[in-house]
Amino acid sequence: MKLVMSLIAAALVASPAFAAPDGAKLYTEKTCNACHGPKGDKPLMPNYPKIAGQNAAYSEQQMKDIKSGARNNGQTAAMKGVMHLVNDEEIKALSEYLAKLK
Repeated sequence: MKLVMSLIAAALVASPAFAAPDGAKLYTEKTCNACHGPKGDKPLMPNYPKIAGQNAAYSEQQMKDIKSGARNNGQTAAMKGVMHLVNDEEIKALSEYLAKLK
């Protein structure tokens, strides 16, 4: 029984279903590029932020605050409309991806 449990645990850890989300893929799939540009540096509107190179912890917190409603000013209405598309793990992956952009 112990061996069976060990094999199940190993299979779950190695399973692609448990792999961390790909921030670059999410950026396109979740439509971030539509407003912030393909590389996060050419926003659709002049008052939308350039998010390429942003500190990961900062952008993660901003997205979580917009999603929860804790931040509700400026352009948050546009973001609020799409934040239901991402969960906390995806927000983290997006933030880490953005931090690596120039």
